[in-house]
Amino acid sequence: MDLVVRASRAVVDGSQRALSLGVREGRIAGLAGRDAPWHADRELVLADDEVLLPGLVDTHVHVNEPGRTEWEGFASATRAAAAGGITTILDMPLNSVPATLDPVALEVKRSAAAGRCTVDVGFWGGAVPANLDELVPLLRAGAFGVKCFLLDSGVAEFPPLDQAGLEEAMTRLAAVDGLLLVHAEDAAGIAAAAHPGGPVFADFVASRPPSAEAAAVRAVVRAAVRTGARAHVVHLSSAAGLAEVAAAKAAGARVSVETCPHYLALDAAEVPDGATPFKCCPPIRDRAEQDALWAGLLDGTIDCVVSDHSPCTAELKRLDTGDFGAAWGGIASVQIGLPVVWTAARERGVPLSTVVSWMSSATADLAGLDDRGRLAAGCVADFAVFAPDEAWTVRAADLHHRNPVTPYEGRALTGAVRSTWRRGERIGDEPRGELLRAPVRAAT
Repeated sequence: MDLVVRASRAVVDGSQRALSLGVREGRIAGLAGRDAPWHADRELVLADDEVLLPGLVDTHVHVNEPGRTEWEGFASATRAAAAGGITTILDMPLNSVPATLDPVALEVKRSAAAGRCTVDVGFWGGAVPANLDELVPLLRAGAFGVKCFLLDSGVAEFPPLDQAGLEEAMTRLAAVDGLLLVHAEDAAGIAAAAHPGGPVFADFVASRPPSAEAAAVRAVVRAAVRTGARAHVVHLSSAAGLAEVAAAKAAGARVSVETCPHYLALDAAEVPDGATPFKCCPPIRDRAEQDALWAGLLDGTIDCVVSDHSPCTAELKRLDTGDFGAAWGGIASVQIGLPVVWTAARERGVPLSTVVSWMSSATADLAGLDDRGRLAAGCVADFAVFAPDEAWTVRAADLHHRNPVTPYEGRALTGAVRSTWRRGERIGDEPRGELLRAPVRAAT
């Protein structure tokens, strides 16, 4: 063995147990009892207050490089991810310039990332009205799937699909078993809501009603049923549409759903007026909606938890005016997603092993990364050392993403990542992460 890790507690197959984990040539060679008589060049023994976790897989990260690197970049985003126990991220096709809409743009993105990443990085492509002929070539070039919007994305280079475009994209992707990720808010429903702008958070929330989310989720589910495509609803914020998703899953439709730490931990009633770091789309909602999301996770209707790390410059957050209408929407949390969710989960009696599964094996499965997100023989030796009882307070100065603006500033959390390991080596500042290509799936 190159490394033996000994832990009194480790998350394996949805529960905790004591173990020894052996690493050989960057992969997990085997698991055994904590005191197994293994010998290695190096040994890591976890403290009694630490738990060994599989490396987390965050499949929803906006790195923004190239083109908007002043918002974020591969070096800063992956350092932040590693500090949060994440060993693999998948980068969204916007808000970089060019957007990842064809194989050439994908190679531009890969070139921007090369030699700059401390964790492994894969890439989603995008689906817009003008590039439907590029969807299958994107998958063949290594994109893990493609993402679309059903309303204005906020950037001109990434326009939305209408209903016909959604079904056409799904039809093309179904032929090669490709995955379509969908920002599910209905454009007509949003347009019909009031948009007063200004600093009142309740006004902003009212401008993105749950009914618009429900209508869009319904459209996605029904298109997936008609086409046989795999569809994934990103960043669900409300109970809207959950019943339809559950029914579609029960009927065999290949539909999945994610939610995010901010929807699970933040309550709209507690957001101060003018506090634009809390702006995201769809918005943070009330406690009743939050309770419904937790219930959806626990019953399997919602599949996984991702950060939707979407930072920007402090200026674009309009901290000077507190105007929610003018501020860029996005929550930066890739570094602290695990402790945010774990803090909320332990208050609800949800075990750590369940939280970790939502953020590791479930996300790895979404991306088809069968050898990540779990502690099992043959998997890559990616793991994190986590102290689940350590209390600490978020300080923006301690965050590694490029613009340390966060709604969690000053928030008391429980659970701290003490170290993160990639392929059996502790992650430091060296940019050793690999750029991943998705395997081409066989047609169904």
